[in-house]
Amino acid sequence: MRITGSGAAGVNAPGSVSGNGPVEAPQAVAPASPAKLQSSTLQPAMEAMRALPEIDQARIDALREALARGEVPFDADKLAGLIERFHGSKG
Repeated sequence: MRITGSGAAGVNAPGSVSGNGPVEAPQAVAPASPAKLQSSTLQPAMEAMRALPEIDQARIDALREALARGEVPFDADKLAGLIERFHGSKG
């Protein structure tokens, strides 16, 4: 007996049965473990992030002073609109 899917004639489709023997399930390829991905792919980025200061306080202070002096334009209505657009109106 031969049961085939919609594949080409004479070619068994995946999961089809040919002959009277047992049918073996296709072997799934296991994804790489998260630890292996992190070590090979993300390790350089993780090391670079660890080298950065957690907060650049000098930069924050400079921006605050520039805002106070009016050197950096600030539009509170525009900021509120952008926040609302990003988060959506959840009321």
